[in-house]
Parts: sequence; C-alpha cells; structure tokens
Amino acid sequence: MNIKILSDSACDLPQELIDKYDIDILPLIVTKDGKEYLEEIDISSDEVYKGMRNGEVYKTAQIPANTFQNKFEEYAKSGRKVIYLAFSSGLSGTYQTSLLVKDNVMEQYPDLDLEIIDTKAASGGFGSIVLRVAKLAKEGKSKKELIDAANLYINTIRHIFTVDNIEYLFRGGRVTRTQAFIGGILNIKPILHVDEKGKLVPLEKVRGKSKLLKRMLQLIEEETKGVNLKDQTIIITHGDDLKTASKMKELIKEKFGVEKFIINTIGATIGAHSGPGTLAVYFYNQ
Repeated sequence: MNIKILSDSACDLPQELIDKYDIDILPLIVTKDGKEYLEEIDISSDEVYKGMRNGEVYKTAQIPANTFQNKFEEYAKSGRKVIYLAFSSGLSGTYQTSLLVKDNVMEQYPDLDLEIIDTKAASGGFGSIVLRVAKLAKEGKSKKELIDAANLYINTIRHIFTVDNIEYLFRGGRVTRTQAFIGGILNIKPILHVDEKGKLVPLEKVRGKSKLLKRMLQLIEEETKGVNLKDQTIIITHGDDLKTASKMKELIKEKFGVEKFIINTIGATIGAHSGPGTLAVYFYNQ
C-alpha cells in the first residue's frame, strides 16, 4: 500500500489535483465576527475576497488539536503509513500542534507510522512540494525516498509575491501603520518572499504596477541562473485576480520558455492576510 500524503488547506492546490493524487487535506479556520469557518468547506476564497473589498475583516486560526487527534487516530487504527506535510512553522502554529498531538496519540498507539515535515512554505510553494511528494507516493516510492525528496524541495522552492493593497499586510502585522500609509499614498507595491525559516520577508518596493511584473521577472531570473525552467511546472496563485495571473503566465512563458503552469486562487486563510489582488509565483532554483 502506498504511503498516504496528508497536508492542510494552506497549500492552495486545485481540488482536481488533490483528488487525482489522493491527498488528504485538513482545513484551517477563518473567523468573521467571532464565528469560525472551515476553509473551503464552510467558506470560500471568493466569499472572503468579496467581503474584504466591502470592508469585512477576517482572522484565521490554526488546525485545532482535536482535528489532528481524530485524524492521527484514524491512521493509527488503519495501520496506514502517513507523511504530514505542514504549513510553514514561520507563519502558523499548525506544525508545532501536530507534533504535540502525535506524541499524545502514540502513547495509545505506539505503532503509528507518521512522519511530520515542516515545509517552511506557503500557498503555491507549499502546494508544489505537496504535489511533487504526492506524485512520488503514488509511484510507490519508499518513506525514506519521499522524506529525502520533500527536504530537497523545501530547500529549493522559491516564492516571489506582491500584494495590491499594503493595508492588508498591516492588518496581519507585516508592516507598520506608517509604512502602510506611505505605501498607499505613493502607490508602492512591496515584493516579498519566504525565507529559509519559512517567514515572510520584504525584498524590495516598486512604485506602480507597470514596473512590478517586470521586476518580478527579473527576480525570478536572478534566482534561477543556470536552471532550465522549461522542465518545471510553475505555479502562480492570485487573490481573485486571474487577469494579472494570466498576464504573468504569458510573460514567464515568453521569457523562459515555460510550458507547464498551474494557476489557482489563493485560499481563504492566506488570502485573509494578503488581500485581493495578491500575485505570487513559485519555482525551484535547481
């Protein structure tokens, strides 16, 4: 029996790929006015973006311990080998919670064969790692092979992204009120990435959207010197802005000769912090 891949909704993979590769997904939580919603079960990304444009404020919460408890016990009882690929520990407490719950479950089920891996990635970068490992699992690769592959992908995945409205980064604690105010006045668009610790880190600022995509392309080129991007599937995620995501796809295709893309909407959990108009590109630097 192939090893089961378990992940969570912050991987922002299209549902058809989740189904195709039999990936088990646990939902994170989005809250509005004190009420909790399970991501993509009780609330969709479309609802969140529409609400944000209308001034609604959303917060998020990690996967509850009891959800992990039930899922891990389910696998323990079935005897299935599992690898849980977790949302970056630099952005969520989900990874640490899963470790604590695993220890608790193993007191009752010592034979539980569960490996938990911090992907240190988010959204499409996270999704790319999950998808690649799930494909290998479906091919029947061993647990060690899957873990080694996951670690390679974690060390080589790159995130380049921007937000349309810096105000949302302020709400999420990523920039100060002064930075958000000045950024809004001057039409400054920040470019960020996810560092080796899995944290969001600003790279630079660009004034005006017209220069933004060009600079993102330049950063991709700088990160991939000597790498043939044609061999990769580039993932692009967006905050309800398919038009800009499609434009970025064409620019990447023209510049690097890439033919394989996955374009998907950023899910409700991450979208609640990044906001409508977010654009992100994910690729490997080797």
